[in-house]
This record gives sequence, C-alpha cells and structure tokens, in this order.
Amino acid sequence: MRHIETDGVTLALDDSGDGHPILLIHGFPELAYSWRHVTPVLADAGYRSIAYDRRGTGESSGPDEIDAYSLEHQVRDAIGILDRLGIDRAALVGHDWGSIIAYATALRHPDRISHVVSLNVPYRGHPPGFPPIDVLRTKFADRYGYVLTFLEPGAAEARFEANPDEWLHRMINGVAGRDDFLTDGEYAFFRDAFVESGMAGQLNVYRNIDRNQVDFADLAGASLTQPTLMVTTDLDPVLPASGAAHMSEFVPDLEIAHIENCGHWTAQERPAQTNAVLLDWLGRWIV
Repeated sequence: MRHIETDGVTLALDDSGDGHPILLIHGFPELAYSWRHVTPVLADAGYRSIAYDRRGTGESSGPDEIDAYSLEHQVRDAIGILDRLGIDRAALVGHDWGSIIAYATALRHPDRISHVVSLNVPYRGHPPGFPPIDVLRTKFADRYGYVLTFLEPGAAEARFEANPDEWLHRMINGVAGRDDFLTDGEYAFFRDAFVESGMAGQLNVYRNIDRNQVDFADLAGASLTQPTLMVTTDLDPVLPASGAAHMSEFVPDLEIAHIENCGHWTAQERPAQTNAVLLDWLGRWIV
C-alpha cells in the first residue's frame, strides 16, 4: 500500500489500474482489505481502483481527539486523496459508514464526484446517516442499540481488548447472512489489524453523530445529483432492502440492484454478484 498525507493524517491506499478513478470507502469494523475481491476486478476492467484505510484504521494514522473523526473530516480525507493523486473527478463506492461518507462527499463537493454507489445504506435526504443520539435512544434502540454501547469513550475499546476474537466474531457474524464467508486467514487479517491499531479510530466515528447533524444542517433534504447505484440485500438485519423504497425522492438518477442470500458484508459475502452488479452499472454510465 502507498501512503499520502492529508488533513493532518497519513492514509494508506491500495491504488491500482488506469482509467476513470473509483474511490472505495469501507465501513465499520472494516479496512481497505474489505474491498479485496473488488479492487482487482475494477482494475482489470479498465478503471483506476483506489481503496484506503480510513483515518485511525489499519495502516492509516489517526488523531487522539474524538472530534477529529467527524463526518466533515472524513469528507476532507476523501477529497484530500483525490487532490494528492491529482484526480479532478472520481466515482465513489461506499459500504456502511463508507456510504455515509460517500453521500456527504458527493453533496458537499458535487464538482469532484461523478457517480455514487452504495452497498446497503440508502440515502433519504439526511447526509449524516444516523439521526441524533436522543432519537436513536428513544425510537430506534431495538435496531441501533449497538451504537449506544459505543458512545462512552474507552468502554467499547476495553471490551474489544479484553477478548478481540469474541468481540469481532459477534460484530461480524451478528449481521452476516452466513458465518463462514471469511476464511480463517481473512478473519485473522482483520483481527490482527484491529489489535495493532486499536478500535478507537473506528468507534470515534459514532461519537460524532450529534456533531454531524450540525455540520451538515445546510444539506438537510438535499438531492443527490450524481448517477447513483443502490445495492440492497435480503439478509441484512440492520439495513433491510425496504429502506431504499423512497430513495428516488432524493436521488433523480437512481438505479437499485438487489443481491439475494446476502447479509451486511455484501462485497465480502457475495463478491461475484457484487462485481457483476458494479461492472454492469459502471459500464453503462462510465464510457
């Protein structure tokens, strides 16, 4: 992986191929490695495929301050990568928090983002993705209760450090369509990377949910003008396919593709189907 500096951090990139640039943004708890089935396929198909470890994750550095992981900083990282690589416009592909970052980046910098693809996370006129913490606590605790367990600084980190295998298995398998989609070696790659970097950088993203409401208040209800592909699955317990039902109200150029027998980790659980959907859509939009 190569490394670049932007917005006070050093970001590790997997950069391969030529052609129209595609920046892939991972979710939680994930890494650029989460795109390992996708990046070589995109490169072979004639695109420039760029996946990166988000700040505070994997080989990328991260500040200690919690507010350094706000959505605004994550957007700056995405644009900073394009700037440092000399890229004027790129397509974004996001998953989980990566989708939230992709939407926010496309809205904040529409001149820099040509296309948007989201795995699992719909856009419904709310750039920060999550509602405020008080709303999560009072109305959505049944679905997003795990978020509430992340909010106390140091608490979730301590649970992870006490038993990384148990914590990670619970986080991954709890939202997977099946619990054998990772090989032992792939699982070990994630575990070892998270033990090395710690989990604070990934968890601090959740601790900025309320701040993100303020930072992106000016974009509330904004339409996403880029051609957009939304990929849904049938076995994701947190982000069901029904969540994309009214997405077209905020995304004029929207296409929805659905992958069966798949949980939350779409590009890892069903890589062949994910790649087929991506290549078909990109091939029709990017000439």
